[in-house]
Amino acid sequence: MSKTVVVGMSGGVDSSVAALLLKEQGYDVIGLFMHNWEEEDDGQCTSAEDWADVQAVCGKLGLPHYSLDFSKEYGEKVFEYFLEEYAKGRTPNPDVLCNREIKFGVFRDYALKFADTIATGHYCDIATESGEPILLKAADRSKDQTYFLCDTKTEKLKNVLFPLGKMQKSEVRALATKYGLVTSAKKDSTGICFIGERKFREFLSRYLPAKPGKIIDVSGREIGTHMGLMYYTLGQRRGLGIGGVKGEGQDRWYVVEKRLDDNVLVVSCGEGEELLTSGLRTGPLNIIGKFDPPSVFECKAKFRYRQDEQDVTVKFTEGGALIRFGEKQRAVTPGQYAVLYSGDRCLGGGVIEQTFKEPPQF
Repeated sequence: MSKTVVVGMSGGVDSSVAALLLKEQGYDVIGLFMHNWEEEDDGQCTSAEDWADVQAVCGKLGLPHYSLDFSKEYGEKVFEYFLEEYAKGRTPNPDVLCNREIKFGVFRDYALKFADTIATGHYCDIATESGEPILLKAADRSKDQTYFLCDTKTEKLKNVLFPLGKMQKSEVRALATKYGLVTSAKKDSTGICFIGERKFREFLSRYLPAKPGKIIDVSGREIGTHMGLMYYTLGQRRGLGIGGVKGEGQDRWYVVEKRLDDNVLVVSCGEGEELLTSGLRTGPLNIIGKFDPPSVFECKAKFRYRQDEQDVTVKFTEGGALIRFGEKQRAVTPGQYAVLYSGDRCLGGGVIEQTFKEPPQF
């Protein structure tokens, strides 16, 4: 007997091809579209368009398909956290939380009530080791999304398939074209998970009151006014609004600190040395699968999605982990995730809580 699999359909080419592949493999495939953002405004939230594409793809493939509203859960479990982090002056990564709480949380739990397995169009792979699932990098390293799955709990990766794990993006689009799927040339989605592309400052100002303040350089000289600390992140160069400052190149200013206590944005026009750190501390660390290392161990890590893996030394602590960098890192940002790797395996990750100029001593 064939097994039933529910595919999380986003209206994009990746989930479309994931459904196609599973049908070709003999599964009874059901498409399920998640509607997770209820506000209608002038932003680029394309929920209606995406649902229409899901209907078209599933119609073409002869698949039953449904739409479910998880906007309440998204608001409570993801968006509230997103706003709280920005209010604290941090830079959160809602995509990681969205995977943990929605796609591999309420969506998975709902789908497994009437199916054997769920699947998504993520670029990653999965295997079983010592009876537990482990998360592996995708064959297409340029599209690998294990970073965004680092906080997904081990038990939530059981009964999960990633059909695109061994494919290149070019192969995915070619397959969609071959089968005449309307999503074959659709642009990859960007922006906030499920909310879409928007004018970020305008969008954020609807939920958090902006509090303008001083911009100073590292010597304490006042050189401008910021629009609200929540709109800036460490290392940011564009959109600082700094006018002519005598003796300084205007294209070289970047953010080095956000001081919440006195609402001051600190910038520099140097070479970036103020942004260099030697280590960090995470909050609670999520480990995917069975992993029993010594108290101190070496592995690789990433501190933002578009970054090469870095050599690190890790020590688990009661509240998370201390991570010492092999080489100093630039603009490591609290609120983002430190994600650990060993070879092709993503070990898991945790939120960056604090960075250190000097290497942490174990």
